[in-house]
Amino acid sequence: MRLTKIKIKNLFGIKEYEANGQSVELSGRNGAGKTSVIDAIRLALTNRSDREYIVRDGETEGEILIETDNGLRIDRKIRTNQADYKSVKKDGHEVGSPETFLKDIFTPLQLSPVEFMAMDRKKQNAIILDMIDYPWDMNKIREWFGEIPGWVSYDQNILQVLHDIQSENGEYFQTRQDINRDIRNKRAFIEDIADTIPAGYDAEKWDNENVGELYREIEKIRKENETIEKAKRMLESRSNKMRAFEADREIELSAIEKEFTRRETNLKEQIASLEEQIRSCKKELSGLNEKKQDKISLAEQTYKTNVAKYDAELSQYEEYASKEVKSTAELTEKAEYAEEMKGHLNEYRRMENLQSEVEKLAAESKALTDKIEKARELPGEILQEATIPIDGLTVKDGIPLIHGLPISNLSDGEKLDLCIDVAIQKPNGLQIILIDGVEKLSSDMRNELYRKCKEKGLQFIATRTTDEPELTVVEL
Repeated sequence: MRLTKIKIKNLFGIKEYEANGQSVELSGRNGAGKTSVIDAIRLALTNRSDREYIVRDGETEGEILIETDNGLRIDRKIRTNQADYKSVKKDGHEVGSPETFLKDIFTPLQLSPVEFMAMDRKKQNAIILDMIDYPWDMNKIREWFGEIPGWVSYDQNILQVLHDIQSENGEYFQTRQDINRDIRNKRAFIEDIADTIPAGYDAEKWDNENVGELYREIEKIRKENETIEKAKRMLESRSNKMRAFEADREIELSAIEKEFTRRETNLKEQIASLEEQIRSCKKELSGLNEKKQDKISLAEQTYKTNVAKYDAELSQYEEYASKEVKSTAELTEKAEYAEEMKGHLNEYRRMENLQSEVEKLAAESKALTDKIEKARELPGEILQEATIPIDGLTVKDGIPLIHGLPISNLSDGEKLDLCIDVAIQKPNGLQIILIDGVEKLSSDMRNELYRKCKEKGLQFIATRTTDEPELTVVEL
């Protein structure tokens, strides 16, 4: 679509301007009206202007009229004392939703393409990526990743979105780093714990091991051993005990003999010296043997009682005396080993919990890796399906490349080519670009820009500031 007619009246600093569809360069000094022509065309297409005053000073109405070779007619009248007038017709019929219709027939950079060369790299990359036509929405993102990553700005091209999703600064990458770090730490803990636990450690066995039963068995054996030892000592010392009992008896009998002998002697002496006491003494003497026998019987009875008591006590140990003393060394060693093994249980359980946590974290890390890899693989798939409007355009790590080079590495001529390609993104749209301020370019660059526009079949209107007092229009 090409312009066939431009008519401007009382807009900005222009009293009246009219042109056909030729490409032209407007030159003259500041205030000659060069930029006003371009601003008026921009106003016609966008219904916007950065200028505070649009209608020419002293007038109440300004108008811009544009016609194209496919039957489109745009007529805008800006008024100071009543509502503005707007008419957008196609083949003589008013267009529905005219502003939306107009927005679809040109790109913003067509109205100022040289600005692209002055933009920073990030903006240039964003504009080029936006030229790649691939339909997508939030449902597509959710289908790919099972969620909508919240740290990504979705007002970008899909390739930049995917780059941000898998970026090292992205939440997937950062979270995976944290998880992998946690996995490494937990595995180190597991190795440290494993070093303290014997090989082939059976946690269930030692968890169920009854050490108390072992110690009760040890105590039972120990007490039985004490009884055996005591029985052996008692049996071995019986003869000694018997001799002691006999000695006690003999001593007792000797004492009795001495006592009664002494008493008999005394009595006889008393009889000899005391006749008057003979009767009583004889009477006593007659019962003396009986008393003696009673005491002897008592002594014998005490002896027999002591022997019987000792033999009764000794009989309790006779069954043990023949037994051998058992060793508790094996059971003690077993109990001590069981205690040692049970001492590892808490650390073993902690190691099991850590291993379970590591498995869970590894699964989370893999899920994040899958998403990151998905975001890295998708651009290749998208570029195979998408419409690529610029020859030689590829994308690597979210960065657009022209024939393998980033924009910053392009020559000035290549940047001019790219600048024009970027401006004309709608092949069925309006084929015109507005270039304000070409004096900022070198003569060679300016001429090259004009040549490339003609080569691509584009109309263009350029402005160049010169020292000429009046507006000069040169058809190119």
